[in-house]
Amino acid sequence: MFDPTQADHASQKIEILPVEGLPEFRPGDDLTGAIVSAAPWLRSGDVVVVTSKVVSKIEGRLVRVPTDPEARDAARRELIEQEAVRVVARIARTLITENQLGIVQAASGIDASNVRGDEVALLPADPDASALALRNGLRERLGVEVAVVVTDTMGRAWRVGQTDAAIGSSGLQVLHGYAGQVDSQGNELAVTEIAVADEVAAAADLVKGKLGGLPVAVVRGLSIRDNGSSARDLVRPVDEDLFRLGTNESIVQGRQEAVPHRRSVRQFSDSPVDPSAMRRAVAAALTAPAPHHTHPVRFLWLRDEGLRRKLLDAMRDAWEADLASDGFTAAQIAKRLSRGDILYRAPQLVIPFLVPEGAHTYRDERRNRHEHTMFTVAAGAAVQGLLVALAAEDLGSCWIGSTIFAADLVRSILDLDEQWHPLGAVAIGHPASPPPPRGPLSPGDGLVER
Repeated sequence: MFDPTQADHASQKIEILPVEGLPEFRPGDDLTGAIVSAAPWLRSGDVVVVTSKVVSKIEGRLVRVPTDPEARDAARRELIEQEAVRVVARIARTLITENQLGIVQAASGIDASNVRGDEVALLPADPDASALALRNGLRERLGVEVAVVVTDTMGRAWRVGQTDAAIGSSGLQVLHGYAGQVDSQGNELAVTEIAVADEVAAAADLVKGKLGGLPVAVVRGLSIRDNGSSARDLVRPVDEDLFRLGTNESIVQGRQEAVPHRRSVRQFSDSPVDPSAMRRAVAAALTAPAPHHTHPVRFLWLRDEGLRRKLLDAMRDAWEADLASDGFTAAQIAKRLSRGDILYRAPQLVIPFLVPEGAHTYRDERRNRHEHTMFTVAAGAAVQGLLVALAAEDLGSCWIGSTIFAADLVRSILDLDEQWHPLGAVAIGHPASPPPPRGPLSPGDGLVER
């Protein structure tokens, strides 16, 4: 096992040795044999540290995907969902998942680096078992008693940058607890516990790197003993994890952080909009409160380009006729019509509707007006919720009131019931350039306190 008395002495020497000359591995290859040939100098007490990618390759954990970048990304994202037992957090396009090994990390550990262009790699099915098999194989062929650590690259909460961590281990005490020991100042340690396997993984990566084609390194100089622990013992139980947010909490937090950054975006890039991001934003928007436990809001995502142009052309013609009848000049009309060009250019267009099903009808007309106002406010809350949720997905948006003035025309072209009341249109897409940051927000005259 890891010996803290040795680790605390500056005289202890630890070496990290690269295993050079290894081939490009493919399914079915002999990893043990390749390491034996490349590192016959292994000795008992060494820790052999292997990146999970080569283990995945030899174990056939490669999945064929399209080579088209967009299709490849879509296939990868589908695999991420399949490998996850639950989504812990979802912010914009980033998914933090708990995979079937109990490991919480980005994208279920699925990786598209250091593999062929038509493949992605899944994590090994059982990295602890893979570590044990390699350790047994090295003992058989070289007669040495080594430990084996299988690693993967992970981000860290509250810290920038990634580091390698152990996802499989055999022959190494993965944790060392200092509880009950006394430090140099006479203080008894209560909860300090060192993740030795993770420290070994990170140290070995200083030699292996990500681009050098060195998937295996050897850490020499540690005092090790097999106490039967494995990398699975490094996974904190859910009921002891104070910081493992669920998906809903993460989305709410993302919306809160997006509020100060939400602003109208009128210029969009050609980058495609992820349909899943659109659906998540709409789902978040539909959590807005509504009267009488009703659901009075509908968001119509106008994905048919022909139908979109038909609607916008008809609205443009109607607006032009209205402006002309009001005496506007041709130049004034052209200037006003140009404001609607954003609805043509935006990669995606959503039209919100108020559908006041469940609204109460009263004998008193005044109360009926109040009822309508109440439903309209609820719909407005949903529209604002959509704009904020889109910002949380790193999408720009701009609300335009145009459809409000052409309600009958909108309903006719889109074949909708007369109870569907359009509430403008929302142009959506990736901003052509990042919106400039806002300064500190203040309600100013918008907040009256008495």
